[in-house]
Amino acid sequence: MNFIVGLEDKLRKGPNNAPRLRVLITDHVDHLLLDYLRNRLGFDVDEMCDLGREGLLNRICDYDILVVRSRTLVDKEVLSRAANLKIIVRAGSGLDNVDLEEAAARGVKVVNAPEGNVYSVAELTIALMMNAARRISFAHNLVREGDWTKVRGTELYGKTLGIIGFGRIGSMVGRIAKCLGMRVLAYDIRDVSDTARLIDAVVVKDMDELLKKSDVVSLHVPLTRETYHLIGKRELWTMKRGAILVNTARGKVVDTKALLEALEEGIIGAAALDILENEPPKEEWELKLINHPRVIVTPHIGAETDEAQRRICEIVISKLEEALKGL
Repeated sequence: MNFIVGLEDKLRKGPNNAPRLRVLITDHVDHLLLDYLRNRLGFDVDEMCDLGREGLLNRICDYDILVVRSRTLVDKEVLSRAANLKIIVRAGSGLDNVDLEEAAARGVKVVNAPEGNVYSVAELTIALMMNAARRISFAHNLVREGDWTKVRGTELYGKTLGIIGFGRIGSMVGRIAKCLGMRVLAYDIRDVSDTARLIDAVVVKDMDELLKKSDVVSLHVPLTRETYHLIGKRELWTMKRGAILVNTARGKVVDTKALLEALEEGIIGAAALDILENEPPKEEWELKLINHPRVIVTPHIGAETDEAQRRICEIVISKLEEALKGL
């Protein structure tokens, strides 16, 4: 943060000695980022995590920097109201909730931290995989209800894990899975052969091949036009009978109506989801899905660890420093 030493006075000085830049935070972030913005830079920071869509539209024109996580949608309408906005800080990895093209057209810089939550999301993925394989949540609920019935599951050892999206998180999941004695298949639209070679994973060129051969399929792709409902009815029926689907990426990567149908017909053995198409769930099929006995759902907690949130803030602070230099 050396450049800050010479820049602090410049950033602080505004009319009547007021902070030059105003910051709006609409989602909960680690106190490290708050301290940096308020105390290190002396910015005028408003934390409004309950602001809502209309509140954001009405107030965004007053701010120079907007800090969000995955909950806040920064689309064309929001950006059209953001007359003074200079920087969007996405305190996390994915950018599907930010209209990057519109931001670029308006000269608004966007910073995020795609490397900040790798360990936390990978660990959750493995935990969900184990939970689904051994039916831990289902067994736990039986015991709480006074039922001591033995619940039979399946081992992961010796099974095949198919990873769709072999980037930072996907490859880390593969690394851990290898330690569990699993065979790892990797599919990506990019050339990931070097990464796969490091952990002795096998790259497949065709996603259908991966779906047919995998006992567990884990998704690690961003949400784009191309990946919307990447896993639909055709793909689910292509999967090995009784396989487990794990999704810690984005909810709309999976057609969850089709997933429910696949579960009810016994095509899919289990599903473990950290995200849904609507958060919180509101559609009838989603409510039915989350109550299915072979479904485990967590409320989008992939990056919800102390370590991930601290790491994310450290990364976005570093990138914010670079973005501020150009103002």
